[in-house]
Amino acid sequence: MNATSSTVDGITVITAEGSIDSKTASAFESTAIGAVQGQSQVIIDLTKVDFLSSAGLRVLLVAYRQVKARNGKVVLVGTSEEIQDVMSDTGFLGYFVTVDTLAEGLATLKAA
Repeated sequence: MNATSSTVDGITVITAEGSIDSKTASAFESTAIGAVQGQSQVIIDLTKVDFLSSAGLRVLLVAYRQVKARNGKVVLVGTSEEIQDVMSDTGFLGYFVTVDTLAEGLATLKAA
């Protein structure tokens, strides 16, 4: 698992690759939580994530809560059908806007 953060058009973008499970969630959390500090618009790109465990869901929820506390919005990009199913089954999907591409995520946040 690899996670990085960057800024695109003034919006924080967190990009993850690989599996996010109990062994790798702490590395993902370190990057994600550090990147959302003080932010109100965040994109989390999961296009290259092939597995997301409950530990990964917890990180997404923590990031969401931090951004939401500033009346912000978190957009998830490229969530696979399997990940969307898990998020839907656990009720997590309702917290996030989901789009297919980074460009759609940027457009969604700029329109907000």
